[in-house]
Amino acid sequence: MITLAHISDIHLSPLPQVGLQDLAGKRLTGFLNWKLKRRGELNSETLERLVSHMQKQNADFTAVTGDLTNLALRSEVERAGRWLEALGDSARTAVCPGNHDAYVPGALECAQELWGPYLQGETIEGQAFPFVRRVGDLAIISCSSAVPTPPFMAVGRFEEKQAARLARILKLLGDAGYFRAVLIHHPPNAELQHPSFGLKGHRIFRRVIAEQGAELILHGHTHRSSIHHIPGSSHEVPVIGVAAASAAKGGTLDDPARYNLFRIERTGEGWRCIMREYGFQRLGDDIVMRMQMRIY
Repeated sequence: MITLAHISDIHLSPLPQVGLQDLAGKRLTGFLNWKLKRRGELNSETLERLVSHMQKQNADFTAVTGDLTNLALRSEVERAGRWLEALGDSARTAVCPGNHDAYVPGALECAQELWGPYLQGETIEGQAFPFVRRVGDLAIISCSSAVPTPPFMAVGRFEEKQAARLARILKLLGDAGYFRAVLIHHPPNAELQHPSFGLKGHRIFRRVIAEQGAELILHGHTHRSSIHHIPGSSHEVPVIGVAAASAAKGGTLDDPARYNLFRIERTGEGWRCIMREYGFQRLGDDIVMRMQMRIY
């Protein structure tokens, strides 16, 4: 049996010292949004408690589906790198970037430099994404939907070139008999699309999954716990989102902080996968197992 932990939307706080020179363009609106709203809904104490609970599960691998930063200042990216090191060894931890990690041009490249092996794995065509990590029968495929966007926009993008590479990777891993878990920050299912924060190219992503299949798709971005499905080559593929890991209780829009734990094992020609959701509830101060369900 292999255990896979999933955590997302870290939004490390508080913001570091921000100078006027840092607040050009989109960072100004993001800074104001943080001051007026987000700093009251996302906090470090909640995150620390959730991560401590998750680490006690001693998962074989941890997937982080983006938004480690807020404004993608270099000091934030550096702090996120230290946070990743504390979270787990890079051999057992991988990130797919979120829109806040690519907040402005050059930010994602900075993250790739400073987070190093957490944003790396086996690739094809010499391209950074998708990259693959393998743990026993589990293959984690990290895609990127993170691109800089104008103010008030949080859309992601998934284009044909990355789709072609993802299709090849899924085919190779499927033929080799792996349980394929695909990471992408923005949800790819039609139900969660929106002009200002959806995934441009969601139909392209779903086409690849319909043609090549996958066993599991994990995302963040919405700050909500959610379960949907999209068509695969032989069965419906679960699409599972998780609440923001730093979301404090009492937020006006977000579910309280949570993480998911998947227990995956081969059973003959198929798979058994049990998902457990852990986290805070709107009442009470304890982290509890909120749900258990069989995915396969």
